[in-house]
Amino acid sequence: MMSATRLLVLGVVRGFGRTHGYRVRAELLSWGIDDWANVKPGSIYHALRQLAKAGLMEASEIAHWPGRVDYSVTPEGDAEFFRLLVDALERPEHRADMLSAGLALMPALPRDRAVAALATRLDILEAQQAALRGESTAARADGLPPHLSELWTMRTRYADLGVEWTHDLLERVRAGEYEMAGEHGDAFGMPGAWHAPVESPAY
Repeated sequence: MMSATRLLVLGVVRGFGRTHGYRVRAELLSWGIDDWANVKPGSIYHALRQLAKAGLMEASEIAHWPGRVDYSVTPEGDAEFFRLLVDALERPEHRADMLSAGLALMPALPRDRAVAALATRLDILEAQQAALRGESTAARADGLPPHLSELWTMRTRYADLGVEWTHDLLERVRAGEYEMAGEHGDAFGMPGAWHAPVESPAY
């Protein structure tokens, strides 16, 4: 199971407290995941079943609603959710969809934990940025064909952008932007804080 899918499904079920696969799918589609994450509808249902099989979610059949299964996150699933979330924010070597999933669920973290994760990410990116500049200088000194220097130019520009964006986000979070877990009782990041419409079984 892809980690981004795992993180997103855990996060949405945790947000609702208890919910079913169709609502998880609808919620994620409302976030536009088809534009920024490689999450297909079938993979959402597969993730729910696999997470339940692994003991990270509890699956319950609804007696008055034949065929419907509701899911809730177990304590082990909660721990896995936070492990994946912090990892998504801290480690820049992940694919873009993992960072996107981490950003989508970042308010589930207390502010100080989010700041620590982003500060770690910035340290790693700055070290990579310095290493790339050194490689670029060495490549030019080795007398490679001039056009090949564009490879290092491209990589250092991407590195510069990553450093700039992470620094700016870190400063915004430090300054109090966004509502983080524990700051309000019904904040986005609090378990069960998301409200879904009341449903009736179809007969």
